[in-house]
Amino acid sequence: MIKALLAASLLLAAGFSSSTAQASAAPRTLRVDYYHSGDVSQEHFSLDRIVVEPAAWPGNPARAIDDTNLGKYLFEVIDRQTNRVVYSRGFASVYGEWETTGEAGEMWRTFHESLRFPAPAAPVQVVLKKRDAKNAFREVWSLLVDPHGTFVDPSAPPSSGPVIEIERNGAPADKVDFLILGDGYTAAERGKCEQDARRLVEILFGVSPFKERRRDFNVWGLCPPAAESGISRPSTGIHRRSPVGATYDAFGSERYILSFDNRAFRDVAGFAPYEFVEILTNSHTYGGGGIFGLYSTVAADSFWSPYVFVHEFGHHFAALADEYYTSDVAYEPADEIVEPWEPNVTAETDRARLKWKDLVEPATPIPTPWAKEEFEKQSLAIQKRRREIRAQNRPEEEMDALFREQRTAETKLLGAERHAGKVGAFEGANYAARGYYRPQTDCIMFTRDEVPFCHVCQRAIERVIDLYTRPAP
Repeated sequence: MIKALLAASLLLAAGFSSSTAQASAAPRTLRVDYYHSGDVSQEHFSLDRIVVEPAAWPGNPARAIDDTNLGKYLFEVIDRQTNRVVYSRGFASVYGEWETTGEAGEMWRTFHESLRFPAPAAPVQVVLKKRDAKNAFREVWSLLVDPHGTFVDPSAPPSSGPVIEIERNGAPADKVDFLILGDGYTAAERGKCEQDARRLVEILFGVSPFKERRRDFNVWGLCPPAAESGISRPSTGIHRRSPVGATYDAFGSERYILSFDNRAFRDVAGFAPYEFVEILTNSHTYGGGGIFGLYSTVAADSFWSPYVFVHEFGHHFAALADEYYTSDVAYEPADEIVEPWEPNVTAETDRARLKWKDLVEPATPIPTPWAKEEFEKQSLAIQKRRREIRAQNRPEEEMDALFREQRTAETKLLGAERHAGKVGAFEGANYAARGYYRPQTDCIMFTRDEVPFCHVCQRAIERVIDLYTRPAP
């Protein structure tokens, strides 16, 4: 465990004067930026800076403690005088994903990360924890923040442009604050950025349980101007210095969009109230990504953007795991099967120990049979054709047509299942054909079918909504 001590000076301002800010009683938003380095066998942490963000803290003061038990990492803010935890949140990170790739076994890398919390009035200890092999949280780093020092930076970075009020249903402290952040839009394309954001927000709020809980959200937008239209796609020789740094080909996966420029991302986002962020890229090629508690991404102009937006937001918002297992991924298989911390996948086949046992009908067998062999046969044939299209650099429209063909076949196959629509334990999930189980035959976390979130995923989403909008239990 690495320890660091920092003398820090906190500016507890009266409030943020723009129309998107909270009432003057809200504390400022404090952010700890740090470097996360290592490889497959070790990791280290070092402080970069501590800043006060331009926007006030948007969080619900009654729900400062995270009781969801989600995230590969967890950080706690501990009052030094009382030794009580005054704020906590679970999260995942780019580093946490990278360490599961083959590259982590070959080289050392460094990633920039941030922890955000309401600015305290007295010294606090910030403790970072990570799950061990048995999924228990263990301390990996600790930082003392002393409010009487001189090193906290309250200066504002260059403006990201005006905050767009896409949908406001109440004070930030009472709602989930969701920020749509455009990337790769020039100043002349600002209108397109806002139009894309509003279009996709309507799609999200057309899907349960977001549809039923729409009034629990505020939605904000920022469209920082880019020098060039579009984002980077290194596999095709395209490189852009977009404001948020989004890029295709993350971890060598051609359709995985992430930003590796966390400092730029945070400086832009800090002008709006936010707890969750969607990076909307001004691009056409199918792509997206989602990391719990960090951000999700989507290529705005892709034919598949409605599906990708909702699917990837499920990762980011509620820590939902991928339930598919036949597609190529960048991650290395785990050495052993351990019960996942994500709410919608399991390694359990004991009915009494299932995470979602209360949703399983007595007549539903566990494990639950389904047309697994036929599904895998269809999927492997699609994957072969997909690789051929990409190897021959054929038009993107051919790939879209292939995916539509796949969707039709999977909808027909899975919809005809005896246990379709029932909650059980269906083998094949979490990138593995064996040993992991998903709750239902189909879900937006499993296929591109025109199906909603399954019952288990819907419940997980509602629990996170409650964390930001309801009184403490």
